Amino acid sequence: MAESTTTQKPLSGWDKPELDLSGADWQSGSRGAGDVQIAFVEGFIAMRNSGRPESPSLIFSPAEWRAFVVNARDGEFDLT
Repeated sequence: MAESTTTQKPLSGWDKPELDLSGADWQSGSRGAGDVQIAFVEGFIAMRNSGRPESPSLIFSPAEWRAFVVNARDGEFDLT
């Protein structure tokens, strides 16, 4: 079987740096009752699944985070 190698290119419009989250101060996103943790790192907001912290984290700019929170409050996302 032939081997193939692919190089993954960054997403178009992706302007976030590769953040080192290893020393991040992770906090519960819902006062200790939920499955989401957030951390503030180098001016960005990182969000991860507390049950699987080794999984990739979502990275938000401050404007993206605000839009996410506003839409969540309006019922756009089910955070339960």
